[in-house]
Amino acid sequence: MPASPILPKFPRMKFASSLVRGKLIKRYKRFLADVLLDDGTTITCTCPNTGSMRGLTEPGSIVWLSESDDPKRKYRHTWQMIENNICGAPSLVGINTQHPNKLVSEAIEAGKIAPLKGYATAKREQKYGINSRIDILLEDEKKGRAYVEIKNVHLMRDPGYAEFPDSVTERGAKHLRELAEVAKQGDRAVMLFLIQRSDANKIGLAADIDPGYTEAFKSAMAAGVEALAYRCDLTPEEIVIARKIPVKHPR
Repeated sequence: MPASPILPKFPRMKFASSLVRGKLIKRYKRFLADVLLDDGTTITCTCPNTGSMRGLTEPGSIVWLSESDDPKRKYRHTWQMIENNICGAPSLVGINTQHPNKLVSEAIEAGKIAPLKGYATAKREQKYGINSRIDILLEDEKKGRAYVEIKNVHLMRDPGYAEFPDSVTERGAKHLRELAEVAKQGDRAVMLFLIQRSDANKIGLAADIDPGYTEAFKSAMAAGVEALAYRCDLTPEEIVIARKIPVKHPR
């Protein structure tokens, strides 16, 4: 499939080698999937996504896997992407939930997330709230502190319109409540949605899937929490944050 145009201004997350192509047989036990590789081999791979992956587990779908030569690993392959054609043409969707924090962190450090530029330091996984850790804590003597929570997004039910969440997430609602407390105390609080698919041009909340998260989002925005969203472009060689897209706020 033709590669999506990738903008040069953001840091790239390159895979150690090009991904291996195959067809999904099934995903099971949340952490595993069986795949028929293009060379005719059937393998079991790890699935680095514990969520529902709604709309992204259809048997027969084209998937892309990374391959490790670590002899200690039980499964050599890791599921990284799936092709989805909800917009009428195949589009790569990243399913690995370990990538967003790294992508956003590197982009912030490179000064490429404009609303979060100018902070002197950036720390990851800092304790805050009630038994929580903020994904990124930005600090600066003049600008103060900014608490940045990152959410991976890959749900799309209508062409071009990404949604979060894809299942009920009390943990996500808790993070919003804690961000709201941060904002009330005078620090900056940011919810950043990173969309691992190149066919999204806006994002909103899936209120029918998790009304509790939507209500927590409304309360957080009213308390002064900011919402940002960026979408990625993906190829079998790399993932890069491509551009900022608008967040549709619920009424």
